[in-house]
Formats: sequence, structure tokens, C-alpha cells
Amino acid sequence: MSKVNIKPLGDRVLLEICEQNEEMKGGILIPDTAKEKPQEFKVIALGTGKLDDKGKKIPFDVKVNDIVLTSRYGGTEVKVDGKEYKVVNQDDILAIVG
Repeated sequence: MSKVNIKPLGDRVLLEICEQNEEMKGGILIPDTAKEKPQEFKVIALGTGKLDDKGKKIPFDVKVNDIVLTSRYGGTEVKVDGKEYKVVNQDDILAIVG
């Protein structure tokens, strides 16, 4: 598991970009400039949680190590020690893979 010194707050989730296969069938390499932004991520850390109107903590729908799909342009991308991460609101997570 990745260890990064970022702790999301509220209902935010820290995601690690899943490695994409850089070669298509037929051995064609896709340059970085032509690649689409990845949408598949691994959950690294959960925020502190969001509270409802009565002050009760709302549980997260995902857990650490889940593989998830997110909206393509949602969230904030950050780079730590040369590795790319994304911080998103739980609402920006579209699905759990698998």
C-alpha cells in the first residue's frame, strides 16, 4: 500500500492513479500527449467525514484499497515525490470497480 503524508478533510478521498497500459493491440505506443486522463483510481485515504444536519457522521461509500471510477475532470491533482494523486469529493466517485 502507498504511504503518503496527505490526510483529506471532510468527505474528500485521496486517490492514486492506476497504471494504464501504454501499448495498444498491434504494438502501437501511445504518446503521453495523446492519452486520455485516467478515470480508474485506487483509494489511498478517506477524509475526516461529513456531518449531516443532526451532527451525525455520514459513512463513506468506499474504503481504502477500493478501485473506483471518477468523473474525468473532477477533483484536484497533486504530485508528491514524483507520484500523481487526486483528491476528490466522495460525490465525484462514480462507481467501485469489481
